[in-house]
Formats: sequence, C-alpha cells, structure tokens
Amino acid sequence: MTAARLSFLLLALFVPVALLSLLVGEVPVAALLRDPDLARMLFTELRLPRLVLSAAAGAALGISGAALQGLLRNPLASPDILGTSAGAALGAVVTGYFLGFSGTIAMAGGGIAGALLALVLLLLLAGRGASSTTLILAGIAISALGGAMMNLALALAASPFAFYDMMFWLLGSFADRSVEHVGVGLPAMLAGSALVLSAARGLDALALGEDVAATLGHDVRAMRWRIVGGSAVAVGGAVAVAGIIGFVGLIVPHLVRPLVRNRPGPALLPSAIAGAVLLVAADIVTRFPLNGKTLPIGVVTAMLGAPFFLWLILSRRGGQS
Repeated sequence: MTAARLSFLLLALFVPVALLSLLVGEVPVAALLRDPDLARMLFTELRLPRLVLSAAAGAALGISGAALQGLLRNPLASPDILGTSAGAALGAVVTGYFLGFSGTIAMAGGGIAGALLALVLLLLLAGRGASSTTLILAGIAISALGGAMMNLALALAASPFAFYDMMFWLLGSFADRSVEHVGVGLPAMLAGSALVLSAARGLDALALGEDVAATLGHDVRAMRWRIVGGSAVAVGGAVAVAGIIGFVGLIVPHLVRPLVRNRPGPALLPSAIAGAVLLVAADIVTRFPLNGKTLPIGVVTAMLGAPFFLWLILSRRGGQS
C-alpha cells in the first residue's frame, strides 16, 4: 500500500473519531440541543481545544517515534529515549513551583524550554558526529537525570499539594485544556513535526547504512539533528500542555510500517495521522469515569502500550535465539 493511500484511509478513520470526541462528555447531547448557547461555549472553549490538542499531540508523538526508530534503526526507540519528555516535565515543574509562574501558559512555556534544554544537553553529551548508539546512551542519561531532578523538585516544593497536582499532570490529561493551551502547544508541535517530516527522503537511504546514505548525497549529520531537534520541539510542546503520555510513539510506527513495506520514510506521515487517531480515541475513553474517577490518559496509553512493549521484546528475543 502506498503512503498516500494509507494516509487517506487513516484520515477517513480520524473524521468519525473526531466527531465522537466532540459529542462525548459529561454534558449529554440532549442538553446541548436544548441550550444552543451552552453548546457553543462548550464546543468552542472546551471540547474543540481538547480535540485539537489530543490530535496534535498524537501526531507529534507518532511521527517522532517513527522517525527515531528509522534514524536509530531500533524498533524499541521512542521519543522518550532522548530525554525530551523528562526535560519538558522538569521545566514545567520548576516554572510552576519554584519560579512562581503558576499560569498555564507560563508552565507550558517552561515545559518547552525544558525540552529544548534537554536537546542542548544531548548535543553536548553526544558531541559532533555522534553515532546512533551514543545518542541512545546520552538520551537515557538525560531521562534518568531529568526524572531524578523532577522528583527532587516535587519533594522540595513549598506547597503540600504540589506533589499531588503535578503527579496527575505528569500522568497526562487533556481535561480543562483551553484555547490558551492550543496557542502555546500547537505551534511547537506543528513546527517540530514539519522539521521531522523534512527528513523523510533521507530515512530510506539511511536504512541501508550511513555510508550508503552519504554516498547517495544525503547529509547524515544534518538529517540526524533535524530529526532529534524536531522531535524535541514537537514532543516538548505535547508534554508541556498535556503531561507525559507514553507508548504512543512506540506503538504507532509498528502498526504503520508493515503497511508501507517497512520503509521508514513513507511511514512518517501515516504515523502522524495514526497517532492522532489513537490519542483522540484514548482521550474519549478517559471521559468515562471508573469508580467515580476519570483516568489520566497516560494510564490508558500505558495499559495499551505495556503489553505491546513486552510482546515486542519477547518476539525480538525469540528471533535472536
């Protein structure tokens, strides 16, 4: 199947899922039909921003995961491996609870700044001309450092409620997101995703090896940093407004790649659309309370992704034995 046809089919699937996202919620549709003003306010101020953010975040995570797996030639790679999510989360925590900027826009800006700082640290650790293995090791180190510093920041926060508030945010949620969040997060997610997509042609050549890609005229080093930088900005924007949402960048490329003959370049755009479909659908699931409480979206994606991750590890181990 061609990437264009697959993208069209995924877009056709996205439309009913998006419509369902606008209709499902605590306020029933019948009540909205009786009160047009309430319906207009609910759709424009709550449900539409929630739909836009969940779709954009899913697209950012999906395309970043596909690009990183193609770049590192490692099917276990995901956006989190480069420390972007940990850096964004740490930036939001520090901004909100230590610098005193408690507004949502300020915390989102802090999250994006933290993601970019994690990228700069990655570049310094990896050095010029770093190999894919060096990038993975540097990303793991940054993720561990960011997680440790974030836990320390939460433990030392002056407010006794900071830990509980931030832990819910770190588990991921699109609830109560507004147009302000869209204005902050959406440009970063679009810009980062576009930068990643610009490296699509080189990924196919890179699958044959870095030397072959260079022989075919691709600047491997520039392509590597476009993917790393684009992923940092895109995922940083998603984490900044919705918290850490795991496994989307891992699952989606594995579902898409076999449909495009395992070519990493053509898999980028379909992975973005599939990521949007998956995360919007997961957000719909969170609107149904369990034991009187709504689930964070990170819990929903983890319940889907953890078994898939274990199956992937076991299948690779079985193939190597």
